[in-house]
Amino acid sequence: MFSKLQQKTGGKLQRFVSGGAPLSAEIAEFFFCAGLKIYEGYGLTETSPVITVNGPGNVRLGSVGVAIPETEFKISDDGEIMVRGPQVMKGYYKSQEMTDEVIDSDGFLYTGDIGHFDDDGFLFITDRKKNLLVTAGGKNVAPQPIEESLKLSPYISESVLIGDRKHYISALIVLDQVAIKKWADDNSIAFEPYEKFIRNSDLYAHIQKEIEKQTVTFSRFENIKKFRIIPKDFTIEDGELTPSLKVKKKEVLRKYSSLVDEMYRE
Repeated sequence: MFSKLQQKTGGKLQRFVSGGAPLSAEIAEFFFCAGLKIYEGYGLTETSPVITVNGPGNVRLGSVGVAIPETEFKISDDGEIMVRGPQVMKGYYKSQEMTDEVIDSDGFLYTGDIGHFDDDGFLFITDRKKNLLVTAGGKNVAPQPIEESLKLSPYISESVLIGDRKHYISALIVLDQVAIKKWADDNSIAFEPYEKFIRNSDLYAHIQKEIEKQTVTFSRFENIKKFRIIPKDFTIEDGELTPSLKVKKKEVLRKYSSLVDEMYRE
């Protein structure tokens, strides 16, 4: 199987770099095992854009690498990554007010990302600061690692975590229709009509087990107490995905607000 993957990339590929969206450690490990080395990096438009990167002989899967030369970092009190270096912008054009909002008096740029460095200087990004969920109990929950973990289930293609100012975490789930149809066939459960199938109690029990399996390493307050299955795939055309296939969470929550209300009304 690995040789077939190598052939698909021409058979001579030595390395390539990933950026722009998170690359899960499990996926990176799979490709490394196949001899296809993906080195993940990190940066912003305001940082021209690279500030950290993994590379040959200096890689830690799951991280976005180490600082490139002449680049300094610090972590703010609330966990936000801040960076200073020659590639960091001097400010926004003709807008000192906007500049002052994102660059502190020492010249460090607020990246808007939450993360930490390990003892060897590798940077791990937890989530976007604006995406953090603060539960009614005051617990900070980073949804991205949980959502990415859920998508490692063969039956789950997308997930959106909910829980800001709520008493518990819930999720909207999009199923992988190819995998779940095979499961339905194997269990003699009618797949059509799909809207009826996703309300099947056996299906919910199955997905509940998948959720529990994929989130076993997370803290108790990060556990998903309830979930609902969305009756269709997310698409760019329907406004649920960006052109780069990132989920538009606000649009999803707006469109499926009745499902969210249902989970917290019960």
